[in-house]
Amino acid sequence: MRVLLSVICVALALPVLAVLGAWFSFDAAAWVVLRHQATTVLPEYVLQSGVLALGVGVGVVLLGASTAAVVALTQFPGRRIFEWALLLPMALPAYVLAYAWTDALQFAGPVQTALRKTFGWRGALWPDVRNLGSAIVLFVLCLYPYVYLLARAALGERAVRLMEAARLLGAPLARRVREVALPMARPAVAAGTALALMEVLADYGVGSYFGLTTFSTGIYKAWLVMNDRNAAAQLASVLLLVVAAVLAAERAAQRRLRWAAGRGGAPDAADARRVVLSGWTARAATALCALPVLLGFVLPVVWLLRLLWLEARYSEFGLPLERFVQWSATSLYLAASAALAATLLAWALGYALRARQGRVLSLAARTLALGYAVPGAVIAVGILIPIGWLQERFPAAGFGALVSGTVGGLLAAYLVRVSAVAMQSVESGYARVAPSVDESAQLLGARPWRVLLALHLPLLRSSLLAAMLLVFVDVMKELPATLVLRPFGSDTLAVVAYNFARDERLAEAALPSLAMVVVGLLPVLLLSRAMRR
Repeated sequence: MRVLLSVICVALALPVLAVLGAWFSFDAAAWVVLRHQATTVLPEYVLQSGVLALGVGVGVVLLGASTAAVVALTQFPGRRIFEWALLLPMALPAYVLAYAWTDALQFAGPVQTALRKTFGWRGALWPDVRNLGSAIVLFVLCLYPYVYLLARAALGERAVRLMEAARLLGAPLARRVREVALPMARPAVAAGTALALMEVLADYGVGSYFGLTTFSTGIYKAWLVMNDRNAAAQLASVLLLVVAAVLAAERAAQRRLRWAAGRGGAPDAADARRVVLSGWTARAATALCALPVLLGFVLPVVWLLRLLWLEARYSEFGLPLERFVQWSATSLYLAASAALAATLLAWALGYALRARQGRVLSLAARTLALGYAVPGAVIAVGILIPIGWLQERFPAAGFGALVSGTVGGLLAAYLVRVSAVAMQSVESGYARVAPSVDESAQLLGARPWRVLLALHLPLLRSSLLAAMLLVFVDVMKELPATLVLRPFGSDTLAVVAYNFARDERLAEAALPSLAMVVVGLLPVLLLSRAMRR
C-alpha cells in the first residue's frame, strides 16, 4: 500500500515537475522564443498580473479584516445575519460575477439606458467596465471571505476577552484595536490574503473576458492559439515560481496562526462582552457588512435571475433545457468522479501518514499538496508536455489519445488540482481521533483494513463528506484545465457559461451560471453553520 500510494502521488506531481523540467530540453530556437517573449509580452504579463495582485491584496485586507473585526468584536443591528451572510460571495465564481456586472453596467445595458432616458444624457456615462480596475473590484468582492473567515476565527472569544481586559486597564477603543486585536489577526490576514492571491493568479475566466494580459491568459494563448509548447512552458514556470513564493508566505502565516489562535481556557461570559455600537457607528457597521454582500452576491444573483426570466419569456427558442441537462450531467459526472477519487486517495494517505509509513510517502504527499496552489492552466500544460514528448518518440503507441481530450486526462488534472483540499479535511478529522484508539484495536487483533473500515470510517464520516463536497464544488467551477483537456463535445457548466459570455450571449450564460451558484452555496452554508456551532 505504501509503495502504491507513493507512486500515485509522484505521478500526480509530474505535471508540476514537467513544467520546471521543460527548461532543460530547450534548443536554440526555444531560447530565441524566450528572448522574444522577454522583450514583447512578458513585461505586460508581469505588469498586469502584478497590479492585479497588488490591488486585490490591498482590497481583501481592508474589506476582509474590517468586516471580521466588526463582526467578532462588536455588537450592532444585524450582526447575527452578517455572521454567515458575509460568506455568501464565496459561492459566486469570479467570472460569473464579471458576466452579471458587465451586462448591467455596459453602454447598451439597462442601467445606462435608463439613466440616459430619464435625464436626457448622451454618450457613455462611465468607461467600459471590462478593464483592470473593474477586475480588481470584482476579485475583491469574491475573495474577501478568505480573509474574513480566518481573521474572524483569530478574533474569536480569546480576542474579545483580551479586549475586555485592556478596557478594564483603561485603554481606549482605538488602542485596544491597534495593540490587541490587530496583532492577533495579522497572521490570519496574511494567510487569507495569500489564498486570495493564489486564486487571482490562477484565474482565466475574468482575465480572458475582460481582455487582460495576465500570465494565465498568456499560457492559454501560447498553447492553443499560437501552438507553441515551449512558450507555454516558459510562462507556466514563471507563474509557478510566483505561486510557490506566495504559498511559502501562506505557510509561514499559518504557523504563526496556530500560536495566535490558541485558547487559554473556557470563556467567561462576563469577560467576553463585545463593544456595543449605537447611533452612527452602528449604522456604519451595518453598511460596511451589507455593502459587500449586496454587490458581491445579492445583486448579481438577482440580475442573473432577471436575464434567465427574459430569456425564457422573450427568446424565440426558449431556454436550452435539453442541452442544459447534458451540460449538467457532464459536470456532475466529472465533479462526482473527482470528488470520490480525491477523497479515497486522501483517506488512504491520511491513514498511511498516521501510521508513519515512511519518509518517501510523506514527501510525496506534501509534494502532491502543492497542486492546489498551481493554476489549472499550468497543470494542463504540465500534463500535455510529457504526453507530447512520448507521442513524438513513440507515435504508434497512441499516448496522446490516452490523455488529450479524454475523461481520464481531465480527471487526472482535477486530482492534481484538488487533492490537497480533500487531504486537509481528512487530516483535520484524523487529528480529532486519538492514536490510542488505533492501538486498542490492534491489541484486540484488528487488521489494518478492519481498523480503516470499521473504526475510522464512522469517526471520519463528517470529514470525508466535507472533503467530497469541497472537491465537488471546486471541480464544478474549474475553467482553465477543463477548457484545455475536455473531451470533444463534452462541455461543462463552467465552459458553457464562459463560451456564452465570450460571444456576448449573457442571457444564455445565466442558466449555467446560476446552477454553479446553487452548488457553491452548499459548502458555504455548511461552513457557516460549523462556525456558529
